[in-house]
Amino acid sequence: MDIAITSGYVVPVDGDPIDGGTVLISDGRITAVGPDSEVAVPEGATVVDASGKWVLPGFVEAHGHIGIDEEGIGWAGDDTNEMTDPNGARMRALDAINPADRGFVDALSGGVTSSVVKPGSGNPIGGQTVAVKSWGRSMEDRLIKHPASVKSALGENPKRVYGNKDKLPSTRQGVAAVIRDAFTKAQDYKAKKEHAEAEGKPFDRDNTLEVLVRVLDRELPWCQHTHRADDIHTAIRLSDEFGYRLIVNHCTEGHLLADELAARNIPVITGPLMTSRSKVEVNNKTLANPGILDRAGVKVALTTDHPVVPIEFLVLQAALCVKEGMDPDSAIRALTVNPAQIMGLDDRIGSLKPGLDGDVVLWSGDPLDLRSRAERVFIEGREVYTYDYGARRGTAVDAYYRES
Repeated sequence: MDIAITSGYVVPVDGDPIDGGTVLISDGRITAVGPDSEVAVPEGATVVDASGKWVLPGFVEAHGHIGIDEEGIGWAGDDTNEMTDPNGARMRALDAINPADRGFVDALSGGVTSSVVKPGSGNPIGGQTVAVKSWGRSMEDRLIKHPASVKSALGENPKRVYGNKDKLPSTRQGVAAVIRDAFTKAQDYKAKKEHAEAEGKPFDRDNTLEVLVRVLDRELPWCQHTHRADDIHTAIRLSDEFGYRLIVNHCTEGHLLADELAARNIPVITGPLMTSRSKVEVNNKTLANPGILDRAGVKVALTTDHPVVPIEFLVLQAALCVKEGMDPDSAIRALTVNPAQIMGLDDRIGSLKPGLDGDVVLWSGDPLDLRSRAERVFIEGREVYTYDYGARRGTAVDAYYRES
């Protein structure tokens, strides 16, 4: 099936905007992007007139808990943290996502077509993250990449959780020690496994250590929850010790060491930004942080940490960052190509170019204008969300409905 979105103000992100452009999608993938006069629309294609609209790739939420921390349900819908084991590397966010979570429709209303769902920050090692689309019948239908990374946490959260249980870790020393011990065991496990394989002997596998070996081998990045500058330095120290690929998540005090992060080429997923100073380690929170990091040369993505900030307000956070000095183009990149590249998803999503998924959003105007809204949302070429101005509400296609 061919779909041609024509005559719009096309913002490919990884290329110059095209005023009067066409995005052609065939069998769910983008096959052409260019001026209307240069893109041949196949006979029989469905044509979507985007005159007067802005056409962008779907936004990417790089860090959140959509589907595993369901809104308005309480404990029954909260599967964010398995806070019974400080080392939860074997845990998988994928196993806990409810695709019927109302947050997914909210995501579509804000132009968010993909999310990296992560375990919470109650454990020093929380578990495996997964990248999914905002629409589909099952998680298998929605799957982009699993696992996408491994989630870990430093700072207040894990020490509070286990300190309240009178268990290790109850201090920052203890949190770092749990992570260090886990990787040391993983190193030993890897050596023993390789020796057993070389000798042709059987070997008892360990699901927790198998995951950590993939981190040591740099196959999976390490998403490190951390707010304070000293905790960011601990994150860097640990990554230097074990050689894994570090992604700093939250990075609330990143503006205090932006030059160090840039020099080390450490990417940052920062946010949530529209919150109060809810705990000591976020006392230095500022909306200027993403712009400072970006100008220093750090690759920056924005996060709502949904449901901390509702996911549909991802673009609103970007607009507020621009208000506080972030370059507008950088703000759009922080919602699209940057999170895709940081999480290793840019072969599927994050920009409008041939070969990528047909995840396209038609906006009424500049998305950074608070008055603009996502009017039509396409995922892999299928229109899954439409805003009805007469009814003053948006509607998502029912993924479970099948025509007889």
